[in-house]
Amino acid sequence: MGILELLLLGIGLSMDAFAVSVCKGIETKKASFKQVMLCGVWFGFFQGLMPFIGYVLGSRLEFIINKVAPWLAFILLAFIGVNMLREAFSSEEDETRAGFDVKSMFILAVATSIDALAVGITFVAVPVTLVKASALVNTVIGCLIIMVTTFVFSSLGVKIGNAFGTRFRSGAEAAGGVVLIFIGLKILLEHLGVLEFMGNGDVMFGLLIPFAGTVLGSAFVFITDREIKESAKLIMMGMAGGIMMACSMWTLLYPSVRQGKAVTAAIGFVLGIGFQYFLDKVVPHAHVFTKVEEGPSGSLKYPLKVMLSEVIHHVPEGMAVGIMFAGAVNRAEEISLAAAFALTVGIAVQNIPEGLFVSNPIRTGGEEKSKSFLMGVLSGAVEPLLGIVMMILLTAFPGFLLPAMSLTAGAIAFLVLEENIPSMHTGEHSDKGTITFMLFFCLMMVITFSAAG
Repeated sequence: MGILELLLLGIGLSMDAFAVSVCKGIETKKASFKQVMLCGVWFGFFQGLMPFIGYVLGSRLEFIINKVAPWLAFILLAFIGVNMLREAFSSEEDETRAGFDVKSMFILAVATSIDALAVGITFVAVPVTLVKASALVNTVIGCLIIMVTTFVFSSLGVKIGNAFGTRFRSGAEAAGGVVLIFIGLKILLEHLGVLEFMGNGDVMFGLLIPFAGTVLGSAFVFITDREIKESAKLIMMGMAGGIMMACSMWTLLYPSVRQGKAVTAAIGFVLGIGFQYFLDKVVPHAHVFTKVEEGPSGSLKYPLKVMLSEVIHHVPEGMAVGIMFAGAVNRAEEISLAAAFALTVGIAVQNIPEGLFVSNPIRTGGEEKSKSFLMGVLSGAVEPLLGIVMMILLTAFPGFLLPAMSLTAGAIAFLVLEENIPSMHTGEHSDKGTITFMLFFCLMMVITFSAAG
């Protein structure tokens, strides 16, 4: 194993530590130089130490390492992630919540590096060859390279998270908690063999792209707390609707029709309509622009109903992303990785106004900016988790790929017709929404077929 392979390995291993470092920065009111260095040293040291321990132990404890390490990493990261979600709803502003003490940093450092023990075991079979010296010396140098790489990324992560979290505290903590749970779940499912493809970092972070769009859109509440202008609302609703209808028709439904399976496509499409109609009737929610409340009447507060309205939207979107990546990584004939990313980016773009459509109405309704942002962030948390679920199901049952695509197409089309199009015709300038809808429909169609080609 040469220097290039080690650098790439170091970058790959440091990504979990980088994500957690961003979360630590989010929790911190003002990250000091000492805290930045502490994070880098803790994560870097353990990320370099674990492969060395794995190398020393070699194959003698390989069974125990492979069986125990993923479970421990999942438990630790899930616990910390849930705690961050809990703190997102807390009104506490105590700086000590950031947790740069020895206990907190030790737990995080171990959780993010313990799976690197297995990397050290591979150094026995694939020796590190950097200098003319013994295998032990070369292994130590290789571990130092991994250590330095992780130190750099972790230190940078704290600064990035702090810059974002200082202003967007509660919602940023919720986003960080979701990411930690996502990483822990990914490590565990890889170990169980149902997500071997998740070793590809592109797929892992691809599932987070739509969630990032929701977070970005929700954050606009910090730029302005005024009610969205009618013309801007129409344009954004048209853009989101055009993108989603194109994804429904060309990305999810067309592959079945192209293969001559129109009946299968129609059945799946109708089932998708029924699925989304069921959610629409059993989940209490409020459509903010058409002023319509649906689902069971209850004691839920208006902000929560607004959030649930977008959760319903994100369910088929998260399913669609998972389906496309499942098809791509399993090399389904009708799906390419480029097409999966095209759909993912399209959904992320239209998630920006969807996040805004949660945080802005809640803010103008009298809630604080931080809570409004938090509700917007939480509305999109379902997407990456549903993406993993669909990847598991369709990896286990690949024959259901086309029916699942058609079902999701029907669910998304139902959403567009039930929410976007009516909202585009509530004002005097409905033609703006219509034109924007058609333009983005065409744009997404071109992107889809360009990626497929």
